Amino acid sequence: MENIKKKKHLSPFKILAIGFATVILTGGILLSLPISSVSGQYTSLLDTIFTATSAVCVTGLVVLDTGTYWSVFGQWIILILIEIGGLGFMALSTIFALLLGKRISLRERLVMQEAYNTFSLQGVISHVRYMLFFTLAVQGGAALILMTQFIPLYGIGTGIYYGIFHAISAFNNAGFDLLGNFTSVTVLNTNKVVLMTLGTLINIGGLGYLVWREIISSIRSKKKLKNFSLHSKVVLTISLTLVLFGSLIFLIFEWNNPATMQGMRFSDKIVNSYFSATTPRTAGFNSISNSEMSPAGKLLTMAYMFIGGSPGSTAGGVKTTTLGIVIFTLISVLKGREDVEVYHKKLSQSTVYRAVAVFLLGISIVIMGVMVLSIAEVGATFEVILYEVLSAFGTVGLTQGITPSLTAVSKVTLTLIMYMGRVGPLTVMLALAGKQSKANVKYPEGKLLIG
Repeated sequence: MENIKKKKHLSPFKILAIGFATVILTGGILLSLPISSVSGQYTSLLDTIFTATSAVCVTGLVVLDTGTYWSVFGQWIILILIEIGGLGFMALSTIFALLLGKRISLRERLVMQEAYNTFSLQGVISHVRYMLFFTLAVQGGAALILMTQFIPLYGIGTGIYYGIFHAISAFNNAGFDLLGNFTSVTVLNTNKVVLMTLGTLINIGGLGYLVWREIISSIRSKKKLKNFSLHSKVVLTISLTLVLFGSLIFLIFEWNNPATMQGMRFSDKIVNSYFSATTPRTAGFNSISNSEMSPAGKLLTMAYMFIGGSPGSTAGGVKTTTLGIVIFTLISVLKGREDVEVYHKKLSQSTVYRAVAVFLLGISIVIMGVMVLSIAEVGATFEVILYEVLSAFGTVGLTQGITPSLTAVSKVTLTLIMYMGRVGPLTVMLALAGKQSKANVKYPEGKLLIG
């Protein structure tokens, strides 16, 4: 009876953490079966758990090549895991419950509120419905566009399959591809339609459902940007700045790099610069060699991997709003203001504290991951290790080539980092922390020297 009571009182944080872990374990077991591999043999459970984590956490890091190692059954398992990871297992369970005519309890609504970063419980079910229809519409339209490029290259059956797979992978910011031999889309880096479609999908998925819902409703009602919610303003401002700034930097520093863009036409350089500025924010596709980028290109890629996408989206990282709050807090301190102000609005202390906590937890997770891999991966450079850890934390999937040869310790470490990056470092810590309680005692103010 006590165990049943405890289960009923699981916090939303614990339900999310356990739910994602359960989906990963199920996916790992299915992928380990002989039917999932081309060879028809059992696959190491460690490798399948790593792959399932990468799929559910929409990362894209793979120790086994998706296009050549897995059978069609295995690839579909990965694709389903990607969709579950992008939408969230709570969305799918809610959809099934609605189809069966079951009532959604208050506890389930609380979990969904936490999972999708909505501001209130009101309308959370309609939000899930909107997520499903929006996802299917965008993925379906993009798949049709990609088919026009893949069918002439690979035939009708394979072309249709590739169109569907890559549309779902890109929208969910997963980065899994079927082109084989760990090449990602480098073999198609002169195909503007493919790159622009994938890049657009990544940006759509990375903005978040709440933002897109507001954008679409504003188009219908002809609402101006100044009337958008504070959340949407911050997300759109920072996302647009990151894409434009990143595209310019990649264009400048890779322009004459013989290993990346030097031999390309001007239009191809523009498209590949845009794509390179888009994918590090948790997508995982790459159209040019990651390991042969300029030092500035690699540094910017690592910074973008840490930032990630926006709250309530299919992306990972510390999120654009967290970066925005940290920047706005710095500006307020420099201006000598007590309150953090954004677009003539004051942010609550709890919001600022939460953002700083996420930012610091993210840095801590990356540092610990780098320390472990530095010991486990003998011979790998610090740059390559940092790149790999940031890619796992940001649920990106980009690598400089060491993922297939990782040791068991590194695989376990990166699996945990991907999990924390997708579920959210703060959510995981709150789930582990147990019951929270507000302090009833206020202590006298103390003073510390800063700087």
